[in-house]
Amino acid sequence: MKTSWRSASLVASAAVVLALTTACGQDGGGATGSQNVGATAAPGDVGDIGAGAGDGIGNGSAAPQGSANAPEPAGKLSVTPNAEIGEVVTDGAGHTLYRFDADTAKPPKTTCENDCATAWPPVAADDALAGEGIDKSLLGEVTRPDGSKQLTIGGWPAYRYAKDTAAGDAKGQGVNGKWFALAADGKKAKAADLAGLSTREDPKLGEIVVDKNGMTVYRFLKDEAWPKPVSACTGACLEKWPVVAPVEANDTKGVEKKGLMSFTRPDGAAQQTIDCWPIYTFAGDKEAGDTNGQGVGGIWYAVKPDGKPVGAPKK
Repeated sequence: MKTSWRSASLVASAAVVLALTTACGQDGGGATGSQNVGATAAPGDVGDIGAGAGDGIGNGSAAPQGSANAPEPAGKLSVTPNAEIGEVVTDGAGHTLYRFDADTAKPPKTTCENDCATAWPPVAADDALAGEGIDKSLLGEVTRPDGSKQLTIGGWPAYRYAKDTAAGDAKGQGVNGKWFALAADGKKAKAADLAGLSTREDPKLGEIVVDKNGMTVYRFLKDEAWPKPVSACTGACLEKWPVVAPVEANDTKGVEKKGLMSFTRPDGAAQQTIDCWPIYTFAGDKEAGDTNGQGVGGIWYAVKPDGKPVGAPKK
């Protein structure tokens, strides 16, 4: 977001803090073209890649080149939305396709062989078809060291991940900081930027609030909201439950505006509220979509769009 907007946001937040001294129950103010054929890929750094394949896959003795690691058929490619990653390319069976940072696109070159290619099976080029959302001109091929032809998308060699066992799985995303799901243009898939606060549908908890990074937002039952917000989480508590920084009301989606404002904590930091209740994230949540903080100690709960705690015991 632009710096000028941030400055405006801080001014707005300051005004809201003044309003809170009287009451908290008011509305918040608070490159295209085919990259096909030809380069013979140099051998990859198999040892490092084996470790990067993660937790045991491909870390045994090197598999022979040829049929064992020959590219697997691609089928009809398509673009499939993923809630955490964005739109990704999938093969005819619905499996996510990946690219490897150690490869190159100009010219196309694959460096994943032997153990690496066992963990990350290369995708065959000969039967690949451009389905919905795929530009046929961006599909090409690269010759692997064993002579087989591997599919490229935007010049990048395409792979599957051996631990993706079901259609829609994307367990290879971000492995070793080098493997990423492919977008239709050959770039790394990237989810659309989220609002400062928005909601998502959790399969167990229903609609809950998340922050700009997609991390679950929580409430602390020992906090107070009326006549003004008071946080009971201080000191070491804040290491496990970081506060959510102020968010402008127009940078929210799906969250009720009433009581959507910020307040100043005793330590001078500003904290966001929903329905005037202070909100936090949880250090134990490592990825967007995690809800490890739900019900912790019987006092921490995910937040509904109206600010109510999900699954908290009724008083």
